[in-house]
Amino acid sequence: MKKNDFFLNGDGDKPRIEINKTTRQKFWQNPGFTLIIYLLFIFLSFQMWQGYKEAKREEIPYSEFLRYVDNKEVARAIVTDKLIQGTLTINDERTNQPRQFITVPLWNDKLAILLEKQGVKYEVRQSSDWLSNFLFNWVLPFGLLFILWGWMAKRMGSMGKGFLNIGNKVHIHPDSLPKVTFDNVAGNDEAKQELKEVIDFLQDPTRIQRLGGRMPKGMLLVGSPGTGKTLMARAVAGEAGVPFFNISGSEFIEMFVGVGAARVRGMFEQAREKAPCIIFIDELDAIGRARSAGPVMGGHDEREQTLNQLLTEMDGFDPTTGVVVMAATNRPEILDKALLRAGRFDRQILVDKPDLVAREEILVLHARKLKLAADVNLKVVAQRTPGFVGADLENICNEAAIGAVRENHDDVAMKDFEAAIDRVIAGPEKKHRVLSPEEKHRVAVHESGHALVAETVPTGEPVHKVSIIPRGIAALGYTLQLPVKEKFLSTEPELKDQIAILLGGRVAEESVLGAISSGAANDLERASEIARGMVTQLGMSERLGPLTWGKQHELSYLGIAGQEERNYSEETARLIDEEVKSLVEEGHDRARQILTAQREQLDRLAALLEEKEVISGEEVKRVIGSTEPVSDQT
Repeated sequence: MKKNDFFLNGDGDKPRIEINKTTRQKFWQNPGFTLIIYLLFIFLSFQMWQGYKEAKREEIPYSEFLRYVDNKEVARAIVTDKLIQGTLTINDERTNQPRQFITVPLWNDKLAILLEKQGVKYEVRQSSDWLSNFLFNWVLPFGLLFILWGWMAKRMGSMGKGFLNIGNKVHIHPDSLPKVTFDNVAGNDEAKQELKEVIDFLQDPTRIQRLGGRMPKGMLLVGSPGTGKTLMARAVAGEAGVPFFNISGSEFIEMFVGVGAARVRGMFEQAREKAPCIIFIDELDAIGRARSAGPVMGGHDEREQTLNQLLTEMDGFDPTTGVVVMAATNRPEILDKALLRAGRFDRQILVDKPDLVAREEILVLHARKLKLAADVNLKVVAQRTPGFVGADLENICNEAAIGAVRENHDDVAMKDFEAAIDRVIAGPEKKHRVLSPEEKHRVAVHESGHALVAETVPTGEPVHKVSIIPRGIAALGYTLQLPVKEKFLSTEPELKDQIAILLGGRVAEESVLGAISSGAANDLERASEIARGMVTQLGMSERLGPLTWGKQHELSYLGIAGQEERNYSEETARLIDEEVKSLVEEGHDRARQILTAQREQLDRLAALLEEKEVISGEEVKRVIGSTEPVSDQT
């Protein structure tokens, strides 16, 4: 970013302060004008040189030229269709240099024979117009090159800066934009409490310094994608009322070596000039990866140089200057250890996924701009969205509003939020995907098996909705359970119940239809993962004991499992497979017992679901607890 591309405003009644205010560019400062002057200078210089050479030549009659040829007084001649020029062997009396001549052309075969006979060195050339040569060989190529360069710069540059711009790209948020404060951030009270200490320091640095303490130089915000790390940093700047420098880690790296390090230096220089201020580096892992131990193929020297410069700047600046460095990442496990040591990023602040109370606060915050109906219960929406982050909840509010507009509602009702949650979780409804009667009956039996087992097992969460409307890519139906309370731990009985619930659909197909289908593929995969985790990671196997087997390299905040490091023998691997199979078969047998004992309820639930396509949790409970057939009016 160029220095004249940003400005700051004063706060409150303070006068406006403009830094490096952009001035109107004069026409002579335009690069096109400079190019024109450059070409004009070349044109005039070439014209003067041609005039100088013309002045040195003496024009003679053609007959005199022939006489010089006959007397062997012509040393060299250049013959064209427009003129003949050359040099005589006779010296000029004024300059004592060989005389140069020019005469009108009269070329014929006899002249060539004559010149050859008299031993005159001659050349035959095609006449050329120096002005045309200048225009077509100089002006036109350079003009096209300049136009092409300007077009590429506008196409590939950012805000007209050009794609080869290597200046500083740090962004300063002007005060003219709406400020973000902690009122715009819901949940994460612990993280906000730690960040308020930064605000106190920026507003009154002497408060900490009078006791001999200092503010941490760097604060690293760690959390899953979408939890609001960047929003937290902007709220700190808004609360403190100081300039907020924002740059992404990927913006340091360019095609030229050394550009990243130069941008780091420039960023800290600008920050010292604007202190007190906040530097925020988003996606720190783009430049903060752990450095390699040696020359490794595929390494990036530019990234390592940028990281070294960042380490040097953070270790060198005085913390009393009022510059606070904040960064955000969702991959802290790959950061270089030098970044996390004391004196650099002293403090790590966890911005975790919101719990039930925090999700309700976030929904209230985003629902302020919506026109809500009277039946909207945001607490129920928060209960239905466990594991959702702030960005997901904002997306649900937006999808609910879009759905209400699509259905021509006057306000956003609870059913719009329900549809939005279903869309985010399972995908949009496939209204044109029509199932055959046989497939529809099979899906209804499958989902009824899930719902019936979920309502029967001791630790099963209540069923909120059962649907056999196709959604997403491959979901022909789903059973949605609503957690009663937030849970952070899972016991062995709860995990076994989850396996039984997942296998309830497959067992229902076996019991009612006498054959299984491919619809249980995802259920089997999830049940097998739970069972393998119980055996290898949670020590819930009597035969293998309280040990962990295998080391799973996982990107903790991204939830992506990496390659497993096997640290056990073939015999242990065989035992693990046997224990995993035993847990899955145990869940399968439990589901079979439940569905066999409640076969009548299973048939009536499948019939009702096949008829209505979507049934609520209350209807499921009514069917399970009643011995009478369910009427069509339910």
